[in-house]
Amino acid sequence: RIESNDGQQEQTDKGIADAVEKTIDSVVIVKTYSLNRIVATGTGFIYKNENNKYYMITNYHVIQNGDRVKVTFTDGNEESVIIEGGDKYSDIAVLSFETSNNLAVAEIGSSVDMRVGDTVFAIGAPLDSSVYSWSVTRGILSGKDREIEVSTENSSTADWIMQVLQTDAAINPGNSGGPLCNVNGEVIGV
Repeated sequence: RIESNDGQQEQTDKGIADAVEKTIDSVVIVKTYSLNRIVATGTGFIYKNENNKYYMITNYHVIQNGDRVKVTFTDGNEESVIIEGGDKYSDIAVLSFETSNNLAVAEIGSSVDMRVGDTVFAIGAPLDSSVYSWSVTRGILSGKDREIEVSTENSSTADWIMQVLQTDAAINPGNSGGPLCNVNGEVIGV
């Protein structure tokens, strides 16, 4: 904030509110069921609409142990979705459903031109989706092309090495599958 000539305080940094508003309605809360019991929750986002068929991305580990998946939208509506496919090594899954409703679709950006230190934000449902859904956390891009070891079968040895973005934006259980966005509200990571 800065002080104007008349002693009033004026806000000079609006933060990322415009970018969040651009993206938030494309974000969904993902609930995975097995034998009619919730076995996992996470986040996802709509990335494509093709002839009233909407496609969403989430993390594979959010849906891998279920036989049914539902998503909840910012307006509170809930839909059962189809698991189109997934890959445990890249930890990505694609979900879909059809509706004639006009839903928000996230704009996809690129992390290639992002620089370490650029502002980023995450939207998700950390810890308890009944309380903290559509929480926004802000941070910076802390590193690019970081390599982490991934174990897919609950073993102590790595099955895969994955290149990831590193951020200091708070990411907690329940954020899995949610978008990491740049200051323009474009998704640059999951």
